[in-house]
Amino acid sequence: MDDFTIARILHVVAVVMWIGGVGFVTLVVIPAIRALHPPAERLAAFHRFEGRFAAQARLWVALAGLSGFWMVWRGQMWDRFQDAQFWWMHAMLMVWLIFAAMLFVIEPLFLHRRMASSAKPARDFARLARMHWLLILSSLVAVVGAVGGSHGLF
Repeated sequence: MDDFTIARILHVVAVVMWIGGVGFVTLVVIPAIRALHPPAERLAAFHRFEGRFAAQARLWVALAGLSGFWMVWRGQMWDRFQDAQFWWMHAMLMVWLIFAAMLFVIEPLFLHRRMASSAKPARDFARLARMHWLLILSSLVAVVGAVGGSHGLF
């Protein structure tokens, strides 16, 4: 087995765990919190759950980024970013950049502190839920594009 195949395996596993986790949070955890907690307590309930998931999310996002970079570098695929036919490469990169920025910069440096002292936790929870829907939908577009594009659909 060559290094490119290993990188592809790692990449797919990382994306499955990462996007699967986002799907679980968006489709199961957030609705459960909404059903089980009054509006003023939802944000705190989410943060109790999210704290256990954040380290895993960082691991999977980092692994997806490293393996993706390795495949682009090893396969000399940089020129694909100049070709609109490979829009799905741009989509994958943009989704990855958004998640990497959120998990490694925005959340630890700003967002956790802001939400911990939120004057309007119900509003912030609603905003968080909408953001998760945007993230999962964007992620699914990237996944569909990547699978279809890498198999000649686009």
